[in-house]
Amino acid sequence: MQPVLNVEDVKRVEVALTRVGVSISELMHRAGCAAAQEALALGDVQNAVILAGMGNNGGDGWVAAEALLAHGVNVKVVTPVEPDQLSGDLARQVAQRAVRAGVSTLVGPSRDELEGLLSASDVALDCMLGTGFHGDVRAPFDSWIDCVNSSGVRVVAVDVPSGLSAQTGHAPGACVVADLTVTMLCLKPGLLADDGRDVCGSIVVAPLAEQTEQIVVEADPVAWRTDLEDYLDVMVPPTTAVDKFSRGSVLVVGGSSRFVGAPILAARAAARAGAGYVTLAVPAYIVPQVQAHVLEIPVVGLPCDEDGTISKEAVPIVTKLAEKRSAVLAGPGMRVSGGTVAVVSALLASPAPLVLDADALNCIARLTSGKLQDFPEILRRNTPLVLTPHRRELGRLVGKEENPPASLVDQLEDARKIVWSDGGSELVVVAKGTATGCVGVEQAILPKPGPAALATAGSGDVLGGIIASKLAQTYGRLDNLPLLCALSCELHGYAATLAMERMGSRGVMASDIIDELGIADDALGERVTFPDADNGDDNN
Repeated sequence: MQPVLNVEDVKRVEVALTRVGVSISELMHRAGCAAAQEALALGDVQNAVILAGMGNNGGDGWVAAEALLAHGVNVKVVTPVEPDQLSGDLARQVAQRAVRAGVSTLVGPSRDELEGLLSASDVALDCMLGTGFHGDVRAPFDSWIDCVNSSGVRVVAVDVPSGLSAQTGHAPGACVVADLTVTMLCLKPGLLADDGRDVCGSIVVAPLAEQTEQIVVEADPVAWRTDLEDYLDVMVPPTTAVDKFSRGSVLVVGGSSRFVGAPILAARAAARAGAGYVTLAVPAYIVPQVQAHVLEIPVVGLPCDEDGTISKEAVPIVTKLAEKRSAVLAGPGMRVSGGTVAVVSALLASPAPLVLDADALNCIARLTSGKLQDFPEILRRNTPLVLTPHRRELGRLVGKEENPPASLVDQLEDARKIVWSDGGSELVVVAKGTATGCVGVEQAILPKPGPAALATAGSGDVLGGIIASKLAQTYGRLDNLPLLCALSCELHGYAATLAMERMGSRGVMASDIIDELGIADDALGERVTFPDADNGDDNN
């Protein structure tokens, strides 16, 4: 897994590196050389333009220019002022050295001059603003960014695309759209979420020093980004020695007269994700409609109110069903009422491994008056509990309904309020957003995000079904619940990618994602190394 640090903590890493003998000057030199190497790796680079700002990010650019020149590239640095007028001492020194080495400059160009230079270049390196940027992009950089984005040239952003907050992932104004971002030392949260997903392109981390990995880990990462091989410990190897119950059994509780489809989607997803036996428990009022859509899944009718919402009388039926299942998902299409609050409360008090989504979360918000972090006893249990709120639901849970989390960092912070209030290893909050964080008491894990096709009605119900399915297949016996949830998110995203190949990027519906889950699950499994049960050898 790759550590993700808040921007302020990255600054502390830089200071720590100076204490072990890697000066800020040396870090700048290595950063510029790393950026140059990645630009050269794009191939066919004969002419390059560096857009350099006034600070250390600009200094990285001057170093990169000198390195490219040494590799025979015709390079020019675009700068707002003459090199000897740069305000930062270190940036000024490396700029003057680059000029002495033969790097040519273009100072304060007109728009026509810059457009002409970009059109004649094979690659542009964005070194304008860096990780310290926040607020609005000012002249001349706003105009430069517009020129870069309209030029069609390949763009390498150094550390962060200019105009993007490396902390929040927001780009309120002009922002470079890069093909590749070479970020220094470690990942930053803003590169992975919100606008960052659209403007960073591929991301490469340049560690810059042998000591970096240890120092970054000691800096207490805000999250960890997964690699596919990290899932080995929570993937269930395929075997032929199974029956339907040994593959895990799932109970899905939800539905109402208004929302008939949500529990159907969740149950079908649980089955497609590998659970051997799935049961649906829905209001009796909608049983005929549900049965018409799920031939393979038994449907249990629950007592309901006149409006087709599950009533309090359903509690003993649901708890008895839950006793016989290896995981329970509650919430899809459930609505919020006295009856559904009672059902959710009973499930929380039961020993069943539990996933709560959608209106089950809103039931908890009502139960706790929107301050779940003040009621740790509700969440304290000896078996797994997974909450799957999107940003608005998460805001409701922690008393921020009018001001829900607006960034990945905010999501992680609010999720931690919940898991730290309980302090147990059996609780995970899957904080959904443009980047999703699977937050446990010890760490937050970021699966690789899925495509934009996931932004469709019912997609969250599908994810809830996948998580319940994977949890059921482990029978609650696992050491890393956040990682299992991250695997479920990754499967969700990969299935959506496959669905896009059939339906197009705008045509995917939640049911299309479900139809691809089996193929996606097999494909992910084939890409992860499993120990060979016969001879103990690794399949490398």
